[in-house]
Amino acid sequence: MIWRAVGRLVLVPIAFLLAMAAAGFVAVSLGLEHVTRALHVEEAGLGVAEALLKLVSSGAALAAGLSLVPALAVVIIGEIARIRSWLYYVLGGGAALAAIPLLARLGESGGPEVTPAIVWQVLATAGFSGGLIYWLLAGRRA
Repeated sequence: MIWRAVGRLVLVPIAFLLAMAAAGFVAVSLGLEHVTRALHVEEAGLGVAEALLKLVSSGAALAAGLSLVPALAVVIIGEIARIRSWLYYVLGGGAALAAIPLLARLGESGGPEVTPAIVWQVLATAGFSGGLIYWLLAGRRA
């Protein structure tokens, strides 16, 4: 019983770090794909400077996705409740990263700025992949 607990104490952080690395890889690769597409396709009515400014603001929202607090909450709840469902970890990972733009603007004052749909898609996809990796490594034996 004690060895099982010690094993979980070692396995869970390693699985979480590998899941974060996978989610980061997916976010960067999908983000670069969307950046490349945006640079090659000029939007109607926008100049190059305005398009780049819009792209940088989307990138700033994407960079805020490096916060790990929501994903850590999903893992802790799953481990304490001994949830073994792959659906919980995949959807929880997607929701945790998709919530980052909302959490990033929590302390800001002023008018609400709409986050582009591409940012939501990239973050949710990265979260889905991170949740699946965590479930494969540690979640199915919670």
